[in-house]
Amino acid sequence: MSFNIALTGLAAAQKDLDVTANNIANVNTTGFKESRAEFADVYAASVFSGGKTKNGDGVQTTMVAQQFHQGSLKFTSNALDLAITGEGYFAMADDLASQDFTYTRAGAFKLNDDNFVVDAKGNLLQGFPTDPVTGDTTSVSLSTANPIQIPDSSGSPNATDNVYSSFNLDAGATVPTVTPFNPNDSATYNSSTSTTVYDSLGEPHVLQFFFVKTASNEWDVRATVDGTEVDNAGNAGAGPITQFTFDAAGLPLQTDGTPNTGATFNPMTLSGANLSASGILTNGAQFNDINLNWRDEAATGNKLPTQFSSRFEVKALEQDGSTVGRLSNIEIGSDGKLVASYSNGDSTFLGQVAMVRFPNSQGLQQVGNTSWKESLDSGEPIAGEPGTGTLGTINSEALEQSNTNLTNELVDLISAQRNFQANSRALEVNSTLQQNILQIR
Repeated sequence: MSFNIALTGLAAAQKDLDVTANNIANVNTTGFKESRAEFADVYAASVFSGGKTKNGDGVQTTMVAQQFHQGSLKFTSNALDLAITGEGYFAMADDLASQDFTYTRAGAFKLNDDNFVVDAKGNLLQGFPTDPVTGDTTSVSLSTANPIQIPDSSGSPNATDNVYSSFNLDAGATVPTVTPFNPNDSATYNSSTSTTVYDSLGEPHVLQFFFVKTASNEWDVRATVDGTEVDNAGNAGAGPITQFTFDAAGLPLQTDGTPNTGATFNPMTLSGANLSASGILTNGAQFNDINLNWRDEAATGNKLPTQFSSRFEVKALEQDGSTVGRLSNIEIGSDGKLVASYSNGDSTFLGQVAMVRFPNSQGLQQVGNTSWKESLDSGEPIAGEPGTGTLGTINSEALEQSNTNLTNELVDLISAQRNFQANSRALEVNSTLQQNILQIR
């Protein structure tokens, strides 16, 4: 019997050595969670045995339990490196249509040849759908999660529909003495500013405004597109596109001479059809009707045109068109929302990284590659947005390192080795005793 007891001790010591060696081997594995071998004594008895004199039958391994405490963070310069601070796992799938998810905390992600976010094994990172403009998450169910894809272009070009312009005109300016107006002669106007507008093919064109003082508190506004002067209907030709009149306080008046009381001031439209027929376009494209809004895009009341005694100043100059843009930057917030920025100035929400937790993490089934799958012991996955409830937050440009404490593991290694030696000695003593008995004459 003592042979069997010593053998169980050897097996337990070997298991302890194996677990400790595995922890040490993965001390630099991203997202690795150390394990701990847990043991219990073996004690077999029956109602007819002498329980008070029972010595026990050895030791057994009850569980190799993973320890899911937080690992330290290692910061990188890659926006797709993600680390979880707190509870939670990333959901991964090996196929676009697969619902057979694995779960990991190893966030060393990259793009594959189709621009999907994947890990080193090609598994696809899952994300919740979001509104591309507001970023609002539309669903937090794993059944609606999809692989996150980052397109390298922002899609079709958008022709300009609106131009938002606000400025201060210098009240001390004098009426130009050189006439008629000539966009190539700065002596015929007081100030100018320009913006880029886009046709239906995304081709940029320069829309330039010229401000010509005509009398006290009165100004003409003229415009050119790519150097060609246009009138208030968008036709190629001379003439102001609108006039501004200001009161004694330097505030704008409506076209009927009444004070402006709102955030909309004398809007006007350059006809897209007339602009397209003016000979400006040579690429077969068309202009949309371009609405000139003399204010900022947010309709802020104090961003209307003014005439104060200060130098000419542009307070707002924006437009809503764009050409085709190339991906220039990726940002991932602590809430897991991905924002892509493009070279044309566009930005869009691409999705939200899905986060999952389990009622019992130690019940997860290990499948390798620093990944786990749900099991009966772990319970079903509970999905949610990062940073909500008990779920942790996401750190972009960071990786969670192994939570193995190398110093502790080396001490455990020595302890397991001593335990193995002691059980080996017990086997040796048993062998010697039996040899002595066999030599009795």
